[in-house]
Amino acid sequence: MASADTAFGVFTENGPWVVDLDDLAWKVDLAGARADLHASLPALIRRRRLPPGKRVGTTVRHVGGALGLWYLTERRRGGTERMAGISRRLRIAAERLGPTYIKLGQIVASGEGIFPPELVAEFKRCRDQVPPEPWPVIEAVIRQELGRPPSEVFASIDHDPLAAASIAQVHRAHLADGTEVVIKVQRPSVLQRVRQDLAVMAWLAPFLVGRIPIAALANPPALVELFAETIVEELDFRLEAENMLDIARTFAELGQRDFVVPRPHPTLVTRRMLVMERLRGFNFSDVDGMRAAGIDTEAVVRSGMIGFLEGAMMHGIFHGDLHAGNLFILPTGKIALLDFGITARLSEPKRLALLSLVVGASNGDIASQVAALRDLGALPAHINVDVVMDRLGLDRPPVDPTTLTPEELVAELQRSIKTLLSLGARMPKELMLYVKNLVFLDGAIASLAPDLDLFGEIEAISLMFAEKHGERIVQQLGLQRQEDWKPNLSSMKASFGLDDTTERLTHREIQARRKQIRQKFDGRRASGRRRTRQ
Repeated sequence: MASADTAFGVFTENGPWVVDLDDLAWKVDLAGARADLHASLPALIRRRRLPPGKRVGTTVRHVGGALGLWYLTERRRGGTERMAGISRRLRIAAERLGPTYIKLGQIVASGEGIFPPELVAEFKRCRDQVPPEPWPVIEAVIRQELGRPPSEVFASIDHDPLAAASIAQVHRAHLADGTEVVIKVQRPSVLQRVRQDLAVMAWLAPFLVGRIPIAALANPPALVELFAETIVEELDFRLEAENMLDIARTFAELGQRDFVVPRPHPTLVTRRMLVMERLRGFNFSDVDGMRAAGIDTEAVVRSGMIGFLEGAMMHGIFHGDLHAGNLFILPTGKIALLDFGITARLSEPKRLALLSLVVGASNGDIASQVAALRDLGALPAHINVDVVMDRLGLDRPPVDPTTLTPEELVAELQRSIKTLLSLGARMPKELMLYVKNLVFLDGAIASLAPDLDLFGEIEAISLMFAEKHGERIVQQLGLQRQEDWKPNLSSMKASFGLDDTTERLTHREIQARRKQIRQKFDGRRASGRRRTRQ
């Protein structure tokens, strides 16, 4: 028989232990701990008149040195070399500054579509290249968290980590009874260093505004604020364990049994140590292996899209850091999710705003999408929706970007960014995590199901939501009738620059269109460099 806890969570059928939600000592007053962490944020990132401590000197030396060398070299060359140069130098500075800055780089690495591609590509090198702590250091942390020698709890622990990230590293182990587990152990002193570095970042960020070519809507002060909101919860593994249980319960309540969450141990969870069930499966990039094992990769993508959207829209909670290292595919074809340190929890008003954003996107209601972005915090609360639509030209028919000349394409992009900045646009945490996950799912389609009919999938998913949640959505959004909410494929096709006669669109075709647009940008940059040299 299946383990009793599968009744309320998407766990493996027969786990190494049973999670009893009423008997988890480490869950006591976690709501208070979470609230205290967030209450500490304003003090951590407040604007200071004077530099906050000695750490400033080290930071300024590495970041200032990177910017100075870039200013004297690649900046003068322009084009792709300009952005590639600053990206490489900032990545090297982050690695030299240690865990906090590496973590910031990892978040940037997951921000395709938010940050410049050169910056994303460079910071992806931070994801898997963090040197591990020596075993004696990790053993000391485990001993401190257990309050006794590790040998009294574990029969064995592999001294070589499975993975080493900026905040923690993960080791294979066996409990005293032989149960195979993994242990996530926080790097020592990381809490103190993160607090120091956040103070330095907050002091330094205003000086970088307008001086480095990062994404305009993620200006340095806003990025620091967003980063602080993201990282503080990662420093308490009890909160991560609670995230695991809440995500597992959400998927179960939604009937999303195509996902599996590893069980956190009932007693071996502390602020700096998390023992969990060991799962095995196919690496997300092993497409050939999955298909050879008879796994339907299109079904995997479909489950991923529905599960992510349904959890976010209907429950306001979702895994906030989807990437290939944080999930794998079980031999059954189910998706195993890992690393819940970054988990988005939307307040009810923001959940309703996100719900309105997705529903508006599905039926082509641009005004409701703009209002939803405002309510999510991407635009000032007082802003007029009609003004935004007029200034951005959203009330006009969309233009196919592949029909524009390189000069027109660049001019339109610059105009849009300048207008958004003048309107006070910014990227709030929840929206950034949501967009990051959409970008990851986009890449998943490219790898696992490049010939999937996207229009057909969008229509099927929209109809599924209408049938399963239509009455609730209509009531919560104040719509007139459930029948009025239908996917509008005509508006979706128009957003791609296609007319109503186009019946199919595969991801392979979208990639071809993106390549065409990138080539125009690259041609424009090359032309600009030639004019500069002349």
